[in-house]
Amino acid sequence: MLVHSVYFWLRPDLTPAERARFRAEVGKLAAVKTIEAIYVGAPASVPERGVTDRTFEVALTILFRDAAAHDAYQVDPVHLAFVAGNQASWTQVKVYDSED
Repeated sequence: MLVHSVYFWLRPDLTPAERARFRAEVGKLAAVKTIEAIYVGAPASVPERGVTDRTFEVALTILFRDAAAHDAYQVDPVHLAFVAGNQASWTQVKVYDSED
């Protein structure tokens, strides 16, 4: 199992409608066939601790069967279209990949 965690910091000048559209666009990544499970969320409303970071606005977590499925996702037309059509919406993106 490979876990692909992506955190987006959006441009501060985006309107609420543009932010909602971005989140909907992230959800469209579920159409990629190599994805086992997908979750799109926002920072959780839990007590802040010294080790937490809630500065991001949109979190994407995808589960893949293996590294090959992840690699196929990276070049999938749905993913490439998402990046091309939405990269102007974020100021920063961080990716954390882990596997067992």
